[in-house]
Amino acid sequence: MMEAMVAHARFCYPEEACGLLAADRDGRLRMVYALTNADSSPSSYTVDPVEHFRAWKHAERQGWELAGVFHSHTHTAPYPSPTDQARAPEPDWVYLIVGLVDWEAPQTRAYRISDGKVTEVPLVVLGNE
Repeated sequence: MMEAMVAHARFCYPEEACGLLAADRDGRLRMVYALTNADSSPSSYTVDPVEHFRAWKHAERQGWELAGVFHSHTHTAPYPSPTDQARAPEPDWVYLIVGLVDWEAPQTRAYRISDGKVTEVPLVVLGNE
């Protein structure tokens, strides 16, 4: 799933990529939905609303819930920008950012954003099960 997010970020470059994350009841990530950035911008993103709805319905059918969003930073470190922080809709979601400053070795970090406070969430990458 990490590889899929990095691949989507590279594919969308020079614009920001975005998508949604679905998790099971135990909080384990189960699906990455690589979606369209409705902003078509190198510095902001908005998940396409029709695709958002379809991802939500798919996750619901699987017994999962939408648990976060990912996007890329094309020229900056993977830390939530002031815009990212202001537009963070769900305090319980994970906000994952793929930083493409180093194209060959992208950095990926995850955060929770609540009431203007940014807290990094450790990423644990497991092998295929």
